[in-house]
Amino acid sequence: AVPLCRCAAVPLCRCAAVPLCNSQPMNTSVTTRGACPHDCPDTCAMRVTVQDGRAIRIQADPDHPPTQSALCTKVSRYTERTYHAERVLHPLKRVGPKGSGQFARVGWDEALDAIAARLTSIATRDPQAILPYSYAGTMGLLQGDSMSSRFFHRLGASLLDRTICSSAGGEALAATYGAKVGMHLAHFAESRLILIWGSNSIASNLHFWTLAQQAKRDGAKLICIDPRKTETADKCHQHIALRPGTDGALALGLMHELIVHEWLDHDYIERHTEGWPALRERALQWPPERAAQVCGISADEVRALARDYASIRPASIRLNYGMQRVRGGGNAVRLIAILPCLIGAWRHRAGGLLLSSSGWFKPVVDSAALQRPDLLAGRQPRTINMSTIGDELLRQSDELLPDGRRFGPKIEALIVYNSNPVAVAPQSSRVVQGFARDDLFTVVLEHFLTDTADHADYVLPATTQLEHLDLHTSYGHTWALINEAAIAPVGEARPNTQIFRDLATRMGYTEDCFRDDDEALARVAFTGPVTLQALREHGWVQLPIAEAPFAEGAFPTASGRCQIDSKTHGVPDHVDNHECEARTPELARRYPLAMISPPARNFLNSTFVNVKSLRDIEGEPLLEMHADDASARHIESGGMVRVHNERGSYLCRVAVSARARRGVVNGLGVWWRKLGAGGTNVNEVTHQQLTDLGRAPSFYDCLVEVQLAEPVSP
Repeated sequence: AVPLCRCAAVPLCRCAAVPLCNSQPMNTSVTTRGACPHDCPDTCAMRVTVQDGRAIRIQADPDHPPTQSALCTKVSRYTERTYHAERVLHPLKRVGPKGSGQFARVGWDEALDAIAARLTSIATRDPQAILPYSYAGTMGLLQGDSMSSRFFHRLGASLLDRTICSSAGGEALAATYGAKVGMHLAHFAESRLILIWGSNSIASNLHFWTLAQQAKRDGAKLICIDPRKTETADKCHQHIALRPGTDGALALGLMHELIVHEWLDHDYIERHTEGWPALRERALQWPPERAAQVCGISADEVRALARDYASIRPASIRLNYGMQRVRGGGNAVRLIAILPCLIGAWRHRAGGLLLSSSGWFKPVVDSAALQRPDLLAGRQPRTINMSTIGDELLRQSDELLPDGRRFGPKIEALIVYNSNPVAVAPQSSRVVQGFARDDLFTVVLEHFLTDTADHADYVLPATTQLEHLDLHTSYGHTWALINEAAIAPVGEARPNTQIFRDLATRMGYTEDCFRDDDEALARVAFTGPVTLQALREHGWVQLPIAEAPFAEGAFPTASGRCQIDSKTHGVPDHVDNHECEARTPELARRYPLAMISPPARNFLNSTFVNVKSLRDIEGEPLLEMHADDASARHIESGGMVRVHNERGSYLCRVAVSARARRGVVNGLGVWWRKLGAGGTNVNEVTHQQLTDLGRAPSFYDCLVEVQLAEPVSP
């Protein structure tokens, strides 16, 4: 029995018997345990201070080792999101054209009845005409995909291939190591060489950066490998500014040097890898001069990096997902992941590689209990790739696809939660065109009227992290965490889980699993060493993983060895970009600048863009451009430019900056379209072509031209 607050509506906080609703005695101040929900490897533990029923402070939990008593600027201002003046607090029904953002307030019963009726009508013809669309607006096991998955499985809706961020690197890592696993975060502090590869850690991995700085103070060498001269590169000993999409070529050049100079750990290779001879022959075809020419760097940089990597021990690599957002991103991750095996870096607990630690959690998270795929009852719905949603929304029933398959029923209904696809999906002109269809029924669960919500038929108010229970794993460390509800839901907001329960009831689903409350979901979420009771007791639980997990091999592959020559993917190789001079010379003549679109420092994807204090720091959408490229186009810093290609264009302010390498422009994102000049953003020029592995988008594989433009007010 859970005690209730005096209004008999809200359970007490589990960490202290204090009411969590507005019936609290005046001047009562309590603190609850929380966890950051966002798509970030740090997964910080938080403490939320509540006074008189209102959250007044978000702080790092000083007792949680990975959090290190620090939150990023974004999350430390989380109360600004929860109490934002523009927050959606009541169900809304569209009363104007799609995209206009014109809505009228309605009641929950009216909204849910109308949504259920429309979904039931469509499902009677073919439930696959209904598509869920979600990603990592919250990384929580409950509010992410638990009750929602049960609902869509029972319905028989199309399945969603959730590929938009990390699936190329994830599939590559699984093909090589057997799972998304790596070294412990804390041990980077003991490394003597750290390669920060494709990561602006200061902005996107703050707590790793703290450890890297500790290692630096103790004498470690830090090398940043990134097309952009990031804030992280500023603080490293060396910056290698390679061309976008050439990371695999650099890895092959390093392997060449390891081979010809006999810098290999033959014993580790022999006992703990499979398929090295075939890759050895390939790497010997990549001398430093060839690798340097492809990467746009000097041969001496390749030689020196190989020498450092072979001679400075222990050596570690912090690989991040930016470098896999190109056509050959999967192959590049495979090649980089093999490097620690070649020098035996895994023998040391401070050696090896970390891209993602999420695979360590796979054995202890009971996804089947949370998501209940058995509710499909033998049905096998089609799968739609979220990264090509622009094209998918515009397909007709049974359209013949390029691979010879039939598309199936036209998408008639879209339920969006934990995502903002109109802003973040590639080639957004196609996405907008699809969302603008009059015959598409769209429901969006949201905190704000985002670009996507503006196109909805109904917007349902969802709770923020401070208002619901959730459980979290991490892809940057090995601690599971709990997030307790700190305050009662603001306005009429409801947790995602409750919204899908309510819809299930209206759809007539009588299975017991739709009566599970969030407590029941939390009890079945984990197996093994992680339990709800342990999380409530301590706030977190660390997984029992060896300090040097692959010192003696034991990779989670079928053989226990690192798979170099994969049965599924063969021997990895450098793969040219979709759009580059080598592969598309005519396109490169018309659009000679490569563009990458890394996140602005104070945003996280499209989250926090509407938080005024953070937007004020960023100012406005910005394009970084090398001085030589700007001079050739008579462009000066501070001017308004038009970035364009055959897919479209967007307007932004330009900064002539040393952060951009020659021939590459950096379009910082991801701004909401309606907050950018001209009502578009950087994804107006990105395309929907996919990566070599993982069916992921190749955002950073994009050719553009830039020219002066007349200023346009946002």
